[in-house]
Amino acid sequence: MKTKAIKEYKMTAEEGKHLLHQMILIRRFEEKAAEEYTKSKIRGFLHLYVGEEAVAVGVMHHLHPEDYVLSTYREHGHALARGMNPEVIMAEMFGKVEGCSKGRGGSMHLFDTSLNFFGGNAIVGGHLPLAVGMALGAKKQKKGNVTCCFFGEGAAAEGEFHESLNLAALWETPTLFVCENNLYAMGTAIRYTHSMQQLEKKGEAYGIQSSAVDGMDLLAVLEATQNAVEYIKKTGKPYFLVCNTYRFRAHSMFDAELYRDKKEVEEWKNEDPIPKFKSHLFEKRLITQNEIEDLEQAIEEMVEKSIVFAEEGTWEDVNDLHKYVYTEPKAL
Repeated sequence: MKTKAIKEYKMTAEEGKHLLHQMILIRRFEEKAAEEYTKSKIRGFLHLYVGEEAVAVGVMHHLHPEDYVLSTYREHGHALARGMNPEVIMAEMFGKVEGCSKGRGGSMHLFDTSLNFFGGNAIVGGHLPLAVGMALGAKKQKKGNVTCCFFGEGAAAEGEFHESLNLAALWETPTLFVCENNLYAMGTAIRYTHSMQQLEKKGEAYGIQSSAVDGMDLLAVLEATQNAVEYIKKTGKPYFLVCNTYRFRAHSMFDAELYRDKKEVEEWKNEDPIPKFKSHLFEKRLITQNEIEDLEQAIEEMVEKSIVFAEEGTWEDVNDLHKYVYTEPKAL
């Protein structure tokens, strides 16, 4: 389910290099995380974002520091694109105190209030009502910000999706709903779970401005997100953006991936957003081969540094395990 790419988005050389840096950082970070998982350094669940980098980078580029961001359990890419330190993310996945959630959340619960990044939510669709509530609160406080909620097409089959879009439309909350449609949810093809596979029409049914875009094309995501954010800022109303994308890895590191043909995966790799964006930068003479090589070398060093930081991190003292379970009551 691919959509026509948009090629009108204009950018500077500096902007182009920054965006390429972010996409390659996410790719290399995820590949390294998979490697560390096989060494049992990372445990529990691990859901990788390989192939979907253009969505996180393209959407986040048009969000501001004051905007709220909520994500799914496949959120490493979102966290990195939002500006979270790779070392802190890796330490969290290693279960170390230096992690963003003190090692207690792991891969699925990255969180950083300083970046207005509110997870990392493990329940499919569970964060959509939270996003609407946060957007409503921000609206009543006249903050003028946007609440961005990432979720997959699997969540669009949940009841919370419909309840959330309905309330967002009724209350006119400044919410940017971003559906990352990777066609398989966990392991079931979209044709078996959605009677209407043009997911943007679900937003239209609730009277919400909606559009679909090629999520494998960074330029398309950039332009679509820019238009969506401008609409929200101008009207105060929600927007539903569907990014049709594809993950190159299995649903999780536990997944035997028996539900899709390997030939299909290889065909989708021809749509890889990173080489596609590199070609664009070359075509527009916004980058040189030497600059790309320097950029990739710097990223490799950054990712390796994150592993060293996580390895040298601190295990939580067993006597502290009772902490942070409940909040202390505050005096009225």
